[in-house]
Amino acid sequence: MGVAMDIDLAQGIVPNEISIGGDNANSHAAALDFAVKLFKQSVSLEENALISPLSVLCALGMVANGADGNTLVQMEDVLGFSVSELNEYVYLYTKVMTSDGGGAFHLANALWLRDSGALVAEQAFLQVNADYYGAGIHKAPFDDNTLQAINRWVSDNTDGMIENILREISREDVMYLINALAFDAVWQTVYSEGQVRDGVFTSLSGAKRDVEMMFGEEYAYLDDGKATGFIKKYKGGRYAYAALLPNEELTIDGYIATLTGKSLADTLRSARGIKVNTVTPKFKSGFSVELGDILGVMGMSDAFEPRLANFTRLGYSSHGNIYIGRVVHKTFISVDAQGTKAGAATMIIAKRTSMELEFKTVRLERPFVYLLLDCKTSLPFFIGTVLDL
Repeated sequence: MGVAMDIDLAQGIVPNEISIGGDNANSHAAALDFAVKLFKQSVSLEENALISPLSVLCALGMVANGADGNTLVQMEDVLGFSVSELNEYVYLYTKVMTSDGGGAFHLANALWLRDSGALVAEQAFLQVNADYYGAGIHKAPFDDNTLQAINRWVSDNTDGMIENILREISREDVMYLINALAFDAVWQTVYSEGQVRDGVFTSLSGAKRDVEMMFGEEYAYLDDGKATGFIKKYKGGRYAYAALLPNEELTIDGYIATLTGKSLADTLRSARGIKVNTVTPKFKSGFSVELGDILGVMGMSDAFEPRLANFTRLGYSSHGNIYIGRVVHKTFISVDAQGTKAGAATMIIAKRTSMELEFKTVRLERPFVYLLLDCKTSLPFFIGTVLDL
């Protein structure tokens, strides 16, 4: 026992020429605006940062299908979509991403439900997530076997790049909503051995790091007035790598503060087809962040408040109100002479409020009174004492 039971309920920037809906431009603008806002709130000057807005959108979209009232209003306001719009956008966007990318892009969603009386999930909630997100539904006892199964699922769906997204299962946890994605692509023009040479990278603190640098030539130049950069495509041309280097008089945090979804879209759209001599380091980076406080600051606060959260469309717990306990986001990237490999996983932990049960003790070990009652009238039809036995 302890193995999850599957329930079958369902049988980069998208190029402008690919239409995934009638309101394509507005949808992309909303998604990019959310991406930039989330990035700005997540970035730290203490470590390399990396987020996957698509992964977070998928996870939040799934749980938003269970929200109602002010909780739903806040979520839609932060996400920039109504839930129905987000469902359709994610469905069509990920369909395009996975079908046109030559196998470089993989995405999976799953819901893990505690298999006990602690949660009664709404069938409509499960169905919409199966229909739009392709979410596999797993009922499990939420024991050590479940813990291992969830971590194995995330590892499998990120090609081993993200492991151990869940360290322990709490008794208040009733559902895990998880997105996992993996990207593995070769450069359209790989760097030859002679293009990889020793170099020096100056860190934010001013420390000099000996690294391997990749020297190349690209033909897509970026300049937004505050930073310059380039775009380098992956094989097939479906995906690309873009880099932006702030001007010397501007700090990295100062530059990030100026970014908006519109400004970033304008910069990428205005790439100039001129030769760019590029130098970029080989690097690997992992990042982990708790998004609960960040999303709260962005305006999605009620979802995390045990007494205010309204997820009645998700399901019902007789043990307490359902709310979001944590939003865990982990990422990994490796950039080298051959290409790029990146993975991300986002897990939303839906919890029930703890019920503080008050216990009293009555030990009939000395003389006591007893009654036989008519429950309709609360009148005793016998009343007596026990003084001795």
